[in-house]
Parts: sequence; structure tokens; C-alpha cells
Amino acid sequence: MNTPFRPTLASSRFSLSYNDASATTPHGGASSRALFFILILFFFSGPVVCWRPWPNIQPNSTDFLFGGSKKYEGSSEFVKLKYHMGPVLTANITVYPIWYGKWQSSQKRIIREFIGSISAPDTKPPSVAGWWKTVRLYTDQTGANISGTVHIGEEKNDRFYSHGKSLTRLSVQSDFCNNVCGFHYFTFPSIVGYTLPYAWVGNSAKLCPGVCAYPFAVPNYIPGLKAVKSPNGDVGVDAMISVIAHEIAELATNPLVNAWYAGQDPVFPVEIADLCEGIYGTGGGGSYAGQMLNDKDGATYNMNGIRRRFLVQWVWNHLVNYCTGPNALDQ
Repeated sequence: MNTPFRPTLASSRFSLSYNDASATTPHGGASSRALFFILILFFFSGPVVCWRPWPNIQPNSTDFLFGGSKKYEGSSEFVKLKYHMGPVLTANITVYPIWYGKWQSSQKRIIREFIGSISAPDTKPPSVAGWWKTVRLYTDQTGANISGTVHIGEEKNDRFYSHGKSLTRLSVQSDFCNNVCGFHYFTFPSIVGYTLPYAWVGNSAKLCPGVCAYPFAVPNYIPGLKAVKSPNGDVGVDAMISVIAHEIAELATNPLVNAWYAGQDPVFPVEIADLCEGIYGTGGGGSYAGQMLNDKDGATYNMNGIRRRFLVQWVWNHLVNYCTGPNALDQ
């Protein structure tokens, strides 16, 4: 896909006024050294089509079996992640959550703390900030790295699904979409007047938890695989954390779908988190999530936030050509 144009995102400032479903850009006054993007959080109760953690593997396949090697972690000499000269998010990043549907306060706190933990370098290792260090290794064509500052801006609530519960990917540019666990893209100037990066993530607590809430729930097409206990007592939201992380990492490194990705087709790019789906620790690969940590209550996690623990998938490190994370045993 050819993008409409290539603005310098490091000098762009965006916001969304959702009350009337219209978008506006502020003018003058404030500093422009920030990038704003929208994170749409969807709590749905209708039909949904889900992706699988290993979409290319057929149900009941022997490909789910893994060998004795613990240095897998998605490493491959065949992965050719390339930079396609587009912009990346090098300036301070502000995330504007839109809570679509009915969300509990406790659920919002878990998500807020995860986003806030990205820029909390003093957190006990292995940490969310340590995970973000891999994302920060990516640069633009000037050599500037991805920003180390990510924080939450103004939030919007839409408890009564003002745009309905069945939406299309295209309509998410002024509405929302419910056909995947999560995705990111950007708005078209021809539709809303300017380019705005956004991400959408759905809560899978009641629908397809065995797919979108993996590994706190497991797919029925993987025999013998056991679910693990979620670290914050909410399977749907704890699973959302990893999907949110997935989308923020890819949005930062490929916001206009013309920066960092593998493959020849920008319409279906393979991005830095796609390459590491289902990998949470050393040795991860196939149906094995990798070596993770357990707290005193038996909950599974792999990194610490400010006050909570989270389980977050690893991301691709293009310098070493395999997936890495802060809980790697060889760090």
C-alpha cells in the first residue's frame, strides 16, 4: 500500500475529539515535539473473528511439538526485516485511550499502569521499560531512535457503543473494528483530513479466549497444552496487555506501514511483534512460550511494571536477528 504522504511524525501533533466523532488538530501555542496516537480499547459481546497465535499451523499438527533446543526464540537466517525509509516515532509519544463499551475501573488501572511502565526505568528488572529497550533500537533514516517516553493523555469513554458493535476496518477511521485481537493503522487525509496513527485492541474475556487470551487460555486445537494463571486476576485484560504491547511496538516502528517490516507486500507487512507471536521467554517457539516467571500465588509473568506484573510477548531484535525480551536468561 502506498501511503498518501510522509509527514515527519517527530514534529506532528494530533488529537481526537470523539464526542461528535470528528477529529481536529490543534494549532499554535504548544510545543510540537510530541506524537499523539489513539488506542481504541473495545469490550465486545457480539461475534468476532480471531487470529491464532500460530496462524500457519494446522490444528492437530505435529508441528506443535518442539525439540530439546532452548535457543529458538524465532531466530532465523531467512527473516529479512528491512527499513523502507518511512518515519518512525522518535519524539515523545502520548497515547489517548478510547474506552469503547463498559469497562471496570480495575481493568482501566491495569492498562494505564502498563502504558505508564514503558517509561519507568527504575522498575525492578525484568521490566516493561527493559522490554521497550529493544523497540528503541530501531531508528529512522537520520539515525534517531524510537522515543523512550510513552505516556497517557486524555481518555474518552463510550459506554453505550455509539457506533455499534459490528464495524469494519475501514470504518475505524471514524469508528471502530472488531474482527481481530488487535491491529494498528493510520487515518487517511481523504477521510478525516489528516494522518493519525491508531491502534485497536479487543477484550477477549468471553469470546475466543483460547486464541486472543493465550497463554492464560489455550486453543482447543493444541492437545495437551495447559493455561497459566494471569498475574492481575483478569484473564481478558491481562491478555490485552500483550496485544497492546504488540501494537504499540509495531506502531512505533512502522506507523505509516512504510518503515520497518519484513516481506515484499506492505499491505500485509510482517512487523517486529508479528515475528515473535507466542514467545514470552528463553527457548520460546512452536507451542512452547518460553521460560517465564511465577509469583508466590502461582501467577505467570515475565516483566515488572510500576506496581504490577505483566506477561508480554517478546519483539524482534534486528541487530541479533532473533526475538529478545528483558527476562532472557542470557542477559
